[in-house]
Amino acid sequence: MARDVVAAGRQAPELDGTGMRVAIVCGRFNDHVTIRLLQGAQRGLDAAGVGTDDVTVEWVPGAFEIPIAAKAFAESGKVDAVIGLGCVIRGETTHYETVAGECAAGIQRAQLATGVPIVFGVLTTEDLDQAMARSEDAGGHNVGEEGAATAVEMAQLLRRIRA
Repeated sequence: MARDVVAAGRQAPELDGTGMRVAIVCGRFNDHVTIRLLQGAQRGLDAAGVGTDDVTVEWVPGAFEIPIAAKAFAESGKVDAVIGLGCVIRGETTHYETVAGECAAGIQRAQLATGVPIVFGVLTTEDLDQAMARSEDAGGHNVGEEGAATAVEMAQLLRRIRA
């Protein structure tokens, strides 16, 4: 019996985003990559049954600004989940570590403070090739699409726990 519970917990649940409201906060910096992540997130939400009219997309300057916009959406009471999408590519300075780390920490603080799932869909890559490989078109690897599934799954889980 215990093995059945463990096995069931490891399997991804059936995603049903019907009636869910989701915000997507997308960074403009490296938008040649983030637009691909956004398209993936939209595909993922559509596949999970989240209606197009229930998805709000807002753009921010870059990854560093994602947490505050995501927190504002979460605090608004108008969404069940938020997806943060961005792309930080390592350069020659420590800027990469600061931006990527603070973005991740800010998203974590925002979701814990609000109780609303905020998905970290920010690519932190060594180079553009890695970013492109993680933001592929339909049928390929796309972190935005994965983020959409995570958002719906976490919103479902929190609904069950709070019911």
